[in-house]
Amino acid sequence: MADVVTELKGRIDKTLDDLRRDLTKVRTGRASPNLLDGIRVDYYGTPTPLSGVANITSPEPRLIVIKPWEKSVLKEIEKAIREANLGINPMNDGEIIRLPFPPLTEERRKEIAKQVKTKGEEHKVAIRNIRRDSNEVIKAQLKDKKITEDDSKRLTEKVQKETDDGVKKVDEIISKKEKEVMEV
Repeated sequence: MADVVTELKGRIDKTLDDLRRDLTKVRTGRASPNLLDGIRVDYYGTPTPLSGVANITSPEPRLIVIKPWEKSVLKEIEKAIREANLGINPMNDGEIIRLPFPPLTEERRKEIAKQVKTKGEEHKVAIRNIRRDSNEVIKAQLKDKKITEDDSKRLTEKVQKETDDGVKKVDEIISKKEKEVMEV
């Protein structure tokens, strides 16, 4: 009976984790190595995560430095970064690749903030879909006489409370990220 609520909580937590992971890839005013998380480099014919072929550091707030373990991979890393469309021009000096981040314009900040809001809305919809699924399970259990009317009502209220908490957490995560993006 309480399995429905436990499963709901687990699925909401996964949705929140997914949102946090998505937002690490959103560019703010600072250079963060997390921006490069999704980039794969062709390493001897195998798509390999960038972090698997190079050391990635951020020595300054507006700079990421990529030092490959093998110089032969430099061109492939540069190509992968260009194809990732980050809006950053990699500078290759034959040893390392520097990614200088120009300061964001006010207009660009607003665009990024809008993208962040959109991601938040998508994740709220996902949470509401999880609620719908849980409520359908409760209705089925009531129909099959596995739970009573009172249990059904109590579970539905718990499901709604967890959903509201999840949506509230999404709002908190989004507003924190928006503040980060709008920071000059």
